[in-house]
Amino acid sequence: MRYYYLLLSIVFLFSCKSEPRNTSVSGPIFGTFYEVTYTSKNSRNYQKSFDSIFYIINKSMSNYQANSDISKVNKHELNVVDSHFVKVFNTSKKIYKETDGVFDPTIGKLVNAWNFGSEKNKTKLDSIKVDSLMRFVGFDRILLNNNTLEKKEPKPYIDFNAIAKGYAVDVIGEFLEDKNIKNYMVNIGGELRSKGKNIEKQSGWTIGIENPNFDGSQSYDQVFVLKNKAMATSGTYRKFKLDDNGNRYAHIINTKTGYPTRTNILSVSVIADNCTLADGYATAFQAMGIENVKQFLIKHNELSAYLIFENELKELQTLVLNNFPIN
Repeated sequence: MRYYYLLLSIVFLFSCKSEPRNTSVSGPIFGTFYEVTYTSKNSRNYQKSFDSIFYIINKSMSNYQANSDISKVNKHELNVVDSHFVKVFNTSKKIYKETDGVFDPTIGKLVNAWNFGSEKNKTKLDSIKVDSLMRFVGFDRILLNNNTLEKKEPKPYIDFNAIAKGYAVDVIGEFLEDKNIKNYMVNIGGELRSKGKNIEKQSGWTIGIENPNFDGSQSYDQVFVLKNKAMATSGTYRKFKLDDNGNRYAHIINTKTGYPTRTNILSVSVIADNCTLADGYATAFQAMGIENVKQFLIKHNELSAYLIFENELKELQTLVLNNFPIN
């Protein structure tokens, strides 16, 4: 009987050790945070690999690093770029064309001029200055042949901040899939990509959409399961400007006028097959306005969106488009 109990104990211990468990790693990146949760048989910690990936992406596309490739491109010191730059460039070009230029990474000089970007401007803007900077805007004036950039004069300034974070999410997800990891959630500052399920909870990956709280507090408007998709959210309730009449202007610059976008949309969440697309479209939708977003999504059923906006009475309303999976 003693041997029987011993055998049961060994079987029990073996079964406990063999149960898959989640591994979670986190840290600061891109001026925000990252958290990656995944299930692997050996519970291996890939944090060093993640940090190496982030270093490479920053070196390629961070406007905040003076020696990055994109900074050298903008100083006209470099025209040959790496594969990460190429992928983000091509996806940006796709979104640029489909949104008729609403999404345009060459708006960077104006982003900086309005003090929303990596460079601070101490000079007050007027219409003459804005018009002079608009000469540099136009993503169609940059060509990419293999990995070599060709710019037309005056040479535009490129800023991928509206899409690079989503791209980093995808690179981490693809890294995990290359390791044959079938269950994971990648979160970089609220940009997300999920695969499989949360093994420990035996359920899908539950996420939330924040309420647009102007006081900086955090609460959630919707909680739902993100299943084998990616989601990005663009919000104007934390980064905006007020004019003398109290009108609120988004940090997203209107690529047609060069001025901050005046919009009643407070938050746009977009679900797509990958986070690069979701990130870019979320930014574009913030600037397009509600009716244009509705018309756009009629033709793009591969995307779904959830909007939080203020109506004419300054009341919050929501809009669900293309079966966004809220409860």
